[in-house]
Amino acid sequence: MPSSTTLVVTATERLSPGMVRVRFRSDDLSAFAGSTDTDRYVKLVLGTPEEPVVRTYTALNPDVATGTLDIDFVVHGDEGYAGPWAAAAKPGDVLEVRGPGSGYAPDPTADWHLLAGDEAGLPAIRAALEALPADAVGHAVVEAYGADHVQPLTGPAGVEVRWVLDGDLEGAVRALPWREGRVQVFAHGEAQVTMHGLRPYLLKERGVPRQDASISGYWRRGRTEETFRVWKQELAAAEG
Repeated sequence: MPSSTTLVVTATERLSPGMVRVRFRSDDLSAFAGSTDTDRYVKLVLGTPEEPVVRTYTALNPDVATGTLDIDFVVHGDEGYAGPWAAAAKPGDVLEVRGPGSGYAPDPTADWHLLAGDEAGLPAIRAALEALPADAVGHAVVEAYGADHVQPLTGPAGVEVRWVLDGDLEGAVRALPWREGRVQVFAHGEAQVTMHGLRPYLLKERGVPRQDASISGYWRRGRTEETFRVWKQELAAAEG
């Protein structure tokens, strides 16, 4: 896929009251060829040509041969840019995207796996679960806005899926039994929770090596993606 390409909507599916899956086709998804990463993302170009707005989303099920991929959008009514666009999308609509980028793939040599996130991180968690070896063990902890937002997930029988409905993702992760052996971690979601809650717990208290942990904020409460990117840059600079 070139650095910028056009996706065409082929269908939409409501996965929950707060999530819509949009299916796309493209003439060129070659940039996905050979990639085994499960957190592959693209930059969606929304807004207007005069005032473009860029939003980042996980690309699911990219198929280079058929030129198809899916993107799951969190939808909160008319809030934001991407959610309302997805809720109103219909076959034939077009969307410019840039990318992809990525950085995480399940390690089959890890003794166990820990996946954690909110609904923004759910698409990447879903992809990771589906890519885990059949004999993998561990935990997937997902925060949802309510019981009607819980979705079926497919993964190895040895990976327990827990849904968090009380808003305390960090507490749910801390309450997990800590297994023996080397853990590989994927924890992505709201930045305050992941960067200031889960990251210190996992890296410092539990001693997970940084090379075995993919921990990042996908968004931050009260910030647009533009101001969130600035905050992430400032945080990285402060940490050296």
